[in-house]
Amino acid sequence: MTISIEYVILRHLRMELKSPFTTSFGTFQAKEFLLVEAVDRDGVSGWGESVAFAAPWYSEETVKTNWHMLEDFLVPLALAEPIDHPEELSTRFNAIRQNHMAKAALEGAVWDVYAKRLGVPLYQALGGTKKEIEVGVSIGIQPTVGDLLRVIERYVAQGYRRIKVKIKPGWDVDVIREVRRVFPNVPLMADANSAYTLADVDRLKALDEFGLMMIEQPLAADDLIDHARLQPLLETPICLDESVRSYDDARKALDLGSCRIINIKIGRVGGLREAKRIHDLCAERGVPVWCGGMLEAGIGRAHNIAITTLENFTLPGDTAASSHYWERDLIIPEVEVDDGLIRVPDAPGIGYSIDRRQVERYTQFAKVFHRATT
Repeated sequence: MTISIEYVILRHLRMELKSPFTTSFGTFQAKEFLLVEAVDRDGVSGWGESVAFAAPWYSEETVKTNWHMLEDFLVPLALAEPIDHPEELSTRFNAIRQNHMAKAALEGAVWDVYAKRLGVPLYQALGGTKKEIEVGVSIGIQPTVGDLLRVIERYVAQGYRRIKVKIKPGWDVDVIREVRRVFPNVPLMADANSAYTLADVDRLKALDEFGLMMIEQPLAADDLIDHARLQPLLETPICLDESVRSYDDARKALDLGSCRIINIKIGRVGGLREAKRIHDLCAERGVPVWCGGMLEAGIGRAHNIAITTLENFTLPGDTAASSHYWERDLIIPEVEVDDGLIRVPDAPGIGYSIDRRQVERYTQFAKVFHRATT
């Protein structure tokens, strides 16, 4: 099957979060992001979402740099000639270094078109088999420990299968100790977002007593070596997030022993094709993976659901319900969680309809790029 993308629409959106979300590197009150809509010659429309933030807190990419890369480089490459399979875009984009979130947004839109043209849900086009997926919830740093406990209680009552708590120096051991005292049996993990160094090894070792599922990305965002030194000193498995930006990063991390778990984020690794390759590598090595979150709206959330249907996504991911973040999401129906499970939609493509009225409501500006004709 050949896909001829006739035009691409880039939209810059801004959506207010229901409540502020705080990590070790900042507090978010709203999310600015890009939507990519790719339309083929038959009018079939596919959607992707960039997960880059407005400022380079998580990585060097931002909303503005993504727009630049898409407008000036990636969209022209996608429009240059027909596409037989979405995975071809990775080869076309090879000349553009890094900029993974921009690449993933456009590739995701083409995957959506591809699945719709096949008449199958995206998860089946990717090779997934699960009809429902387990999910957890990520909880930002709260004003007080009491506030944190109340938030956890609410999500435990809703049946989420895992609780992730953000930590940083000064908000770590004593906080986790109190969480574990109140919730002795809840599956619990801590996410450091690169807030520590090897000088903090004693503080990190102190977390071993709490029976955590994992500690996520304790050391620098670009590090594999120091994590390999740290992991043998801890009973708690290290999970790498920011450090794994490609298949090769994952291979090196596993060869070095830098971690025992990998968090796969589609945007961070450059798209669904690379996410699948990392999943397959980890499956071969017996290393579990899970799907992390980037405060996505519904379109990005739908792609996360699809990739999580692959068999080695054995740990609950961060794909919480739409209502966890938004008063009103961009998709119909919104993502719902029932007893910690999301039922995977069976409609062709991403499985959800786009609420164009909501998209237009939140759009700050947009631009259309047409395929050149001779």
